[in-house]
This record gives sequence, structure tokens and C-alpha cells, in this order.
Amino acid sequence: MRVLVTGAAGFIGFHAARALMARGDAVTGFDVVNDYYDVSLKEARLAELDRIAAGTGADWTFLRADLADMDAVTAAFAGGPFDRVIHLAAQAGVRHSIENPASYIQSNLVGFANILEACRHAGTPHLTYASTSSVYGANTTMPFEEGQGVDHPLQLYAATKRANELMAHSYAHLYRLPCTGLRFFTVYGPWGRPDMAPMKFADAILEGRPIQVFNYGRHSRDFTYVDDIVDGVIRASDQPAAPDPDWDAADPDPATSDAPFRVWNIGATEPVELADFIAALEDALGKKAVQEMLPLQPGDVPDTWADSSRLMRATGWRPRTSVKEGVRRFAEWHVAFSERHHV
Repeated sequence: MRVLVTGAAGFIGFHAARALMARGDAVTGFDVVNDYYDVSLKEARLAELDRIAAGTGADWTFLRADLADMDAVTAAFAGGPFDRVIHLAAQAGVRHSIENPASYIQSNLVGFANILEACRHAGTPHLTYASTSSVYGANTTMPFEEGQGVDHPLQLYAATKRANELMAHSYAHLYRLPCTGLRFFTVYGPWGRPDMAPMKFADAILEGRPIQVFNYGRHSRDFTYVDDIVDGVIRASDQPAAPDPDWDAADPDPATSDAPFRVWNIGATEPVELADFIAALEDALGKKAVQEMLPLQPGDVPDTWADSSRLMRATGWRPRTSVKEGVRRFAEWHVAFSERHHV
């Protein structure tokens, strides 16, 4: 298939593009490569994709452009048609959204609207896009299930992702554009983002600096290894959304519709306390962390726990990587990458 992957220089987008190439798909990557975090890491991911394509003969094209630029998006689709669009580009980061909200409006709302319009006019058979567990916000009913309410976001990042789900439904309803939203739960692994806890912790531990442990290490996250996430993304993308014949307008399920629309959780389904994740990282790095205990940060939710049974039933997806194994793989990559790039 011909697949457009937005955010291909990003953490999950890079892994998705690599997996799609490995199975023989023609992949077009799209990314503005902004400086939200170290651009050299993004460039290293792109160089790795180029290397893989050169070595395997995979069909790989990269477009360096901004999703908020409709002309650039239109030009990308003119190079199609695409059998699938996997939209993973976004301005990420919960805390950054508190300090710099404007970037989230451009990337997550304007950019997503441009993708929807392009898919509509191109007649794209299926759009799969990234949402987030952060949409559950103030909800404390565990595990999080797609039928629950998600109308109390705790920061703008979550609000923009919830808006993406609503925008997708309107396009599915009006234009019959098949749309699948995937609510990611705390993705980690090799080539991860330096603004996320695993890499920040690993750097600090290796350098002997204190790590900041919020909520005194007592909150839990449904840590999900990136290879498992990408497997679920591709399985979902392979199966275009269809109207739910059992959907009832008098008692509407918010995760399905009489339009070709659905929202699924994708998480490991086994929440791990932050303190236990840090212990696994200490074991993998062979060095103890100096921990600075702090209260919960504004905008953070205390716990996340995914009910991923809808995705499992529909696609056969299963998370296969334990936190211990995933952290070990991440630590090995991080040490090797840091030595190679003198980070």
C-alpha cells in the first residue's frame, strides 16, 4: 500500500514508517522538523530511515513541510493517492501546553483540519490518527474505557486531542471519511523523546544528577512499549472504520457511530507505579538514581490505566513487551546512541 505518515521524524512516526517499509509498503513521510526538542535526534531518525531504504530498496520519500500550511499538505496529497493516512504529527507535551498554547492551536487544530480536508478531497480510504490518554482528564474511574466521558481535560494538549476526535467524527458523518482515533498510553522505547521521563531519567542517572520524581513516585502510568504501539497502529490502519450497526442515537456510545468512525484505547493494560519504573531503569543502567521527591505537577493526571479490549477484539492486537524488557531495550539503545553521537 501507499501510506502517508505525518510526524515521520518524531518518536512514534519514525517507528511506524520503519515498520511499514519493512513489510513492503511505499511510505511518504511528512514532518516540519521543528525545534520543540533537539533537532539532531529528529535528523538522526530521518537518517536511519534513509539508511534502511537505501539498504533494502524500500520505497521511502520524505517531505519537509508544515501541516499548518494547506498548500504544502495539498502538494503532498497530489503525489498520492494514498491508500492509508497515518497522522502522528502533533505538538506534544502536557507541560509545554501550559506555557505555549499557541503552538498547539497551529499544529493540533489547524494541522489536523488540513489533513481532514486533504483526505476528504482525495477520497482517502482510511485516516488513522493519534489521540491520547490525556483526554480522560479529571475522570478517575479505572480502567479508562472508551465509553466513558472525556469532557474534562486538564490542559490544552488534551483539549486539542479531544477536539481532533470530534472533528474526525464530523468528517466521518458528513463526508463518510473513515476515521480511527487511537488514544495512546505513555509510549516509551528506543528513539524516544528527550522531554519525556524515560530519557530525562536515564540522562540524569548516568550523569549522577538528581531526577525529579513528581507525586512522590506514587502515581502510575500504563507504560506501553513503542513496538507494541506501532503494531496496534498498523493493525487499526489496515482495518478501515465502518459504521456501527448497533449504534443507538438515543443512547449514543461516544467511541462509535452510525458514521465510519471509532476511537480505541491502545495501552499495555498494566499500570506501573513510577517508582517501579525508575527501579527497572536503575537495574537496566546498573546505577542508582538520586531522587528529588516533589508534589504532582499542574496538568498531570494521577494515574492512567487502559482498557484496550475493543482494539484487541477488533484486530487481535496484544501488548507483548513487559516493562522490564522494554526498559532494558530502551536503556541499551540510549547508552549506544549517546556514545555514538557524543550526547
